[in-house]
Amino acid sequence: MEFNPNNQIVKYCLQGMALEENGSTTEALNVFEQAWKEASNDFEKYLAAYFVARQQKEPSDKLKWLETAIQFALKVNDDGVKSAFPGIYADIAKCYENLGESGKAEEHNKLTASFKDKPADKGPFYHGTRADLPVGDFLTPGGQSNYKADLKMNHIYFTALSNNAGLAAALAKGDGQQRVYIIEPTGNFENDPNVTDKKFPGNPTRSYRSSSPLKIVGEVTDWVRITPEELKVWQNKLDKNKGEIIN
Repeated sequence: MEFNPNNQIVKYCLQGMALEENGSTTEALNVFEQAWKEASNDFEKYLAAYFVARQQKEPSDKLKWLETAIQFALKVNDDGVKSAFPGIYADIAKCYENLGESGKAEEHNKLTASFKDKPADKGPFYHGTRADLPVGDFLTPGGQSNYKADLKMNHIYFTALSNNAGLAAALAKGDGQQRVYIIEPTGNFENDPNVTDKKFPGNPTRSYRSSSPLKIVGEVTDWVRITPEELKVWQNKLDKNKGEIIN
């Protein structure tokens, strides 16, 4: 299942998060509850329940919704959803701690630790760029960031979603043709900390980074290209973004 920002439930969650940021918590909860009412599959129910849980004041209520979220998440065979397990189990453990149930808290802390190993995602993986490179070449860390001027990146980034790689290609500096390469990591990799557990739980965009080179093994041409208008919106967002990049 590919994370889709055009999904109506995802849109509700984004709307609710914007209300949260403005301090409108009651309105945010109403939006999240509407998302729960309209959720029609396991992924949507997991996501909506998670955001309803965030707005609960009492540990018992928060626990109920978090356990609902993890029950639906466990039914979804998706690496982006699996990446949320450590955070959700940690939140459940905290609820049990607040309720004085140390045994169940410890049980869920162990579950948190069991899911904190390196990503289990097997790909295929993609990297978006405007560089014209041959199959067999290597992409290496040390390039300039697409998102912050004058920042030299310590890692090379990639994703398991070709459309996300296509967005990266569109945002890449230069005038070359947008390209999405199929790549193979040559070393260990980790969830991209700049997106993991930020707005959405886990790493739904299946974005990763490595300090080792990525080998180009092919190229795809059938990703969904964003329009010039959409590109301008993304560029404006990046220009306004004052957050620090975890490098």
